[in-house]
Amino acid sequence: MNLNKVFLIGRLTADPQLRTTPSGQSVASFSIATNRVWINKQGEKQEDAQFHNVVVWGRQAEVANQFLKKGGLAMIEGRLQTRNWQDKQGQKRWTTEVICERIQLGPRSGGFNADRISMSAPAADKEVQTDFVKEELPEINIDDGGEIKPEDIPF
Repeated sequence: MNLNKVFLIGRLTADPQLRTTPSGQSVASFSIATNRVWINKQGEKQEDAQFHNVVVWGRQAEVANQFLKKGGLAMIEGRLQTRNWQDKQGQKRWTTEVICERIQLGPRSGGFNADRISMSAPAADKEVQTDFVKEELPEINIDDGGEIKPEDIPF
């Protein structure tokens, strides 16, 4: 069994670029920056940033172009694809891209009240599906002198 699946959570390095193919299909491309932080053997904090090229197709590309902006947080779910071409000097070039199948937009500033917008690629070509999610967490009251019983836990 083989699996080609990518999950990225990061910030856009620039606004998406929306184009249309000769057949009329929309395609957007943008780059996502991800970072990781760790402590090396000498106890020093280390940081590393990676940049990932993302390609989004169809109606989802149009919506991504509308809502995603430079610096915005997004989660990308997709697959890796490597393609090649010849440049103007005749050199063979290669690039690896994330072909986006699903996007979850991060929080937006400025009057938009949704915590998350979610789009899936298969349904996005027919119509844009959005989930506006605001989950409330259960509250557990614990008396200082009382004992916690399994039946008091709400899950």
